[in-house]
Amino acid sequence: MAWRCEGLRWADAAPVLVWRRAGGGERRESVLRYGRELGFRAIGARGCVGARGNVCPLGAPVAARSTGARCRECARLERAHSVAADTVADDPRTYRVYLAWFGPGMVKVGITAEQRGPARLLEQGAVAFSWLGRGPLMAARRTEELLRSALGVPDRIPYARKRAVRAVLPAREERIREIELLYGLVVALEGRGWPESLERIAFEAVDHAGVFGVAALAGTASGVVSELVDGGCVSGRLIAAAGPDLYLEPGDGSGDRGPVVLDTRLIRGWELAGAAVGLGITVPVRPAPTYPLGDADGGGVQDGLF
Repeated sequence: MAWRCEGLRWADAAPVLVWRRAGGGERRESVLRYGRELGFRAIGARGCVGARGNVCPLGAPVAARSTGARCRECARLERAHSVAADTVADDPRTYRVYLAWFGPGMVKVGITAEQRGPARLLEQGAVAFSWLGRGPLMAARRTEELLRSALGVPDRIPYARKRAVRAVLPAREERIREIELLYGLVVALEGRGWPESLERIAFEAVDHAGVFGVAALAGTASGVVSELVDGGCVSGRLIAAAGPDLYLEPGDGSGDRGPVVLDTRLIRGWELAGAAVGLGITVPVRPAPTYPLGDADGGGVQDGLF
């Protein structure tokens, strides 16, 4: 029976690949370790991963370059039950509001269910973060909106920008300082729209650079996998991971100019088989984009933040 990949998740500060037997049923996980070899080959065609833990009833195909890995109907069903999409208003769980730092001038506000801990921050590739407050879902939502309107803090940052600066990050003190400065500005908003039901959490910065292994990224990546193809191989030594990204040094020497990035959202829905590391990477790879840290598109101070 074939196994299909359901993508990457973070557990106990480690990246974990999730697998499920084709057609549903048994589920397995593979913990990934830095410095170890990783190799697989794509088989057949990519299929929809379904929604809400259920198999796609249509067995629909999915475009190879899609990061969503769901057909239109399953994507609609998944979104209908998504807190992130703001379609759920009566969730009784406690939520936390956070400030996440991805690079110079790239700080965002977000919320996550308290029971998930920092998993959401790891999934997004947040290099550093601090909790801001805790309370009911709608109070957390109002706080998000308050930061957007009063301070210009976004709730989304394009993923390509996060990836482009990951290998050239400033020192930890600078990363923390930017979050702490913003935290102080947020505290000054209390009494000016801060929801009464949201309990403020004292500032305490958490840095994920060590968890992600970014010290191993001596320079920017040489390329980014753009899609898988039937029979195509991805193999190499895993040197770092952040969010959904795996950084691989190809075993065939093609990564001499820098590691190749594999966005694991692209491998969801594929049947994968083991492959020798020496095969390197035989799927399409595009050049990795870069952004100057002071450029308005890739770094610098956010508009309206300070």
